[in-house]
Amino acid sequence: MRFIIIASRLFNNTNSFAFKVKQIHKIMNSGYEKDLVTALRDVVNGTNWYCAGPVSKLKKYTCNRFYADDGEDIVLIYSKRNDKFYALGAVCSHEGGPLEQGDIEDFDGREKIVCPWHSYDFDLETGDSSYGLKQDVYEVCIREDQVYIYTASEMSTKPFKKPIIPKDTAKNTDDKAVEEKNEDTGSLTYWASKILNTACPQQKVELTHKVGEMWRNGDLTVGVHHHPPDQPARDKDLTVVKPGKERKRGKGISLASRISNLHSMANIEQWAIDLSWDIIARFSSATPEGSDEALPRGFYDDFVQVACEEAKHYKLLSDRLQDLGSHFGALPVHGALWDSATKTSDSLLARGLDVQPKTLEKFAKNNDPESAAILEIIFREEITHVAAGLRWFTWVCNHSNPPMDCIPTFHKLVQQYYGSYLKPPFNTESRSMAGMTEEVRET
Repeated sequence: MRFIIIASRLFNNTNSFAFKVKQIHKIMNSGYEKDLVTALRDVVNGTNWYCAGPVSKLKKYTCNRFYADDGEDIVLIYSKRNDKFYALGAVCSHEGGPLEQGDIEDFDGREKIVCPWHSYDFDLETGDSSYGLKQDVYEVCIREDQVYIYTASEMSTKPFKKPIIPKDTAKNTDDKAVEEKNEDTGSLTYWASKILNTACPQQKVELTHKVGEMWRNGDLTVGVHHHPPDQPARDKDLTVVKPGKERKRGKGISLASRISNLHSMANIEQWAIDLSWDIIARFSSATPEGSDEALPRGFYDDFVQVACEEAKHYKLLSDRLQDLGSHFGALPVHGALWDSATKTSDSLLARGLDVQPKTLEKFAKNNDPESAAILEIIFREEITHVAAGLRWFTWVCNHSNPPMDCIPTFHKLVQQYYGSYLKPPFNTESRSMAGMTEEVRET
């Protein structure tokens, strides 16, 4: 009895409790051929078996990711061909890609999982890669229709929540207060530039909502012109690739495809936050051609509102990624939206062009109602963003000296900055709702 009490105190994983109790009985019934220390060591080893779940449930998916408290996540892989489970480290040993989103392929009769980022392959049994790398391999066993993985880590089906520590919080608070005191913190343009120089996306979102509230409450003036950065700051852990080099997103049918699509849109929304603040910072002293008339407050009202809504969109998508077992930054991203905007950095008129993402419709027919609801919110509000851009494009044209005809000017700028006409297909209904007439669309 004393032996059982001592051994039971070593249990830290209730999911596999029954399995461990059977191990103890097995040791006791063996006639104590081993000494107590050896027996206890066996029991401790037994406590390292994590119960992943029922066989029938885990067979429904090729890959299931399990999250570790120490970051050593595991992907459990079911091979239909072999009717067998395998377990590997979930983070690719090349550059950290999510292996649970990879495909299982046959390499000369051996099954391997292929990383979705850079196509590195890993043998399901050995963890070896044909590129010389190696993944950790974990023992798997089945007891009473339950799948167990041998690991000393505390495991969960959802990521362990960790506090988000903005990268600049290590800076002395008093120093920051002195620094901000010497800046024009009462101006909208100061905060626009500050947000553009903020790398942490969570902090960028929080600052955007804070500044939006200050502006709406009348606590800020437009302020003097602040030179925005050539490119907004990005988290150092974010992998940025050239457009077209990121992972293929698919049609949103599989979990991996839905995550890829949501991740891509979260990236676009983060750029959209920055584009809104860049317009405010870059063009605060701009005037229509041939005129000294300053931009009215309504211009700033609209683009502050756009920035706040883009921040809301990013957070909705980021939270949804976590619900699906991923996170923003898990996949490579591109900067095509910003690259497009840099072509027009000297033209307020061109910044009114509709450069909003065209990928929102892809989720219209998927089987993920939670994500679809988020996309519906985004789609509805993006129409108002296009309307805002069109409204201020028209205002600048009308207040130029002499006034410019909006439609020919729009067509000219499209050809000047993008080298061609706008290419269909167009979402005619939504563009019409935003005020884009057929004359504007048909360039």
